[in-house]
Amino acid sequence: MFRIKSVYDEDISGSKVLIRIDINSPIDPSTGKILDDYRIKIHSRSILELYNKDLAIVLMSHQGRPGDRDFIDLSQHAELLRKYTGLDIRYVDDVIGPTALKEIKDLRGGEIILLDNVRLLSEELIEAPPEVHARSFLVRRISPLIDYYINDAFATAHRSQPSIVGFPPVKKSFAGPIMFRELNALSKIMSSAEAPKIFVLGGAKIPDTLRVIENLVKKRVADRILTTGLVGILFQVAKGIKTSEHVIKILESRGFLSLVPRAKKILLSGAPIEIPIDYVVLRDDGNISNDPVYKLSGRPMDIGEETIEMYTSIMKEASLIVLRGPAGYVEDERFVNGTKKLIETALSSKGYVIIGGGHLSIMIPEEKIVHEKIHVSTGGGALIEFLSGTTLPAVEALELSYRKFWGDEKI
Repeated sequence: MFRIKSVYDEDISGSKVLIRIDINSPIDPSTGKILDDYRIKIHSRSILELYNKDLAIVLMSHQGRPGDRDFIDLSQHAELLRKYTGLDIRYVDDVIGPTALKEIKDLRGGEIILLDNVRLLSEELIEAPPEVHARSFLVRRISPLIDYYINDAFATAHRSQPSIVGFPPVKKSFAGPIMFRELNALSKIMSSAEAPKIFVLGGAKIPDTLRVIENLVKKRVADRILTTGLVGILFQVAKGIKTSEHVIKILESRGFLSLVPRAKKILLSGAPIEIPIDYVVLRDDGNISNDPVYKLSGRPMDIGEETIEMYTSIMKEASLIVLRGPAGYVEDERFVNGTKKLIETALSSKGYVIIGGGHLSIMIPEEKIVHEKIHVSTGGGALIEFLSGTTLPAVEALELSYRKFWGDEKI
């Protein structure tokens, strides 16, 4: 479905490459230390895979935004990359200055450097088309020093910034291992061969999820949409089902009551949406109970046993399952059962499973991931944009590079 080249399509051994990765990580605002190195671990595997091609590798990434507490240099990231790869990855505290350019120029096969935070450059914060960013200082200074550009940063694929889209117009460009796997998973979502397709959508990002549902319904991609979390509660209200004061207050406090008419419109369009039929609720007195949806006695915190049974029964027959967002308030161990059960069902089903990152990805034990059958996405925002029907600038840039250097418009 995507006309691009991946690193598996050509022999690039012995060349010098710039690899855009995304090791942007949560930072403790009080200490400035990295709190979660999940993305660094994922990219370490990808770097090791490419390292075996005897490449001279220049790594580039961002961290935070100027003015924010998580806007720091990449020295900690370099240490962790060295730890997880076991390779001597040199950190360069420069991006396009004399030090960085000399390091890139002198780089030899089997050597790896990590440049500093690319957002130290103000132009990296500008959204513009590839043709514009091809003229940026970043691209003009680095492109003459490399043979190829590799985009392995799917999590930034919805951005149109110089390090993401600026190199493909001027250099032969490839999708890296992570990007390749992500795009392969996206192709399965849109393929007519994969059916029935079940989408399990929850979490608290209701506006994003509504955009996704609207696109899935418009393109007739989903056979069933199982809602959980606040998304399920919103559709419960939209269906006119009697609910508790707690539910209304939850939606009202987050500004989501105004979305009820939009949810009603989705339902009237014939969307194949299922909502929870019971919840695990936290009562005002601190006790926990399992209540039917029409008789809630407290604040809903997780899907109930009957909903779990209904949803797992539907999921078992799926050819493709997409899970995004937790089913309950997973920050509290008392309310993780629904999410765990849905994940377990997906992993044991006969279908291909796509996990939409975030809370869900960290709840899956590594030993349970069979990579031919399960894909854990690294990019929440990029995945949302794709499922919402928005084109991804990074992918468009790789397609542009394909056309220019390999395709019908080769010049």
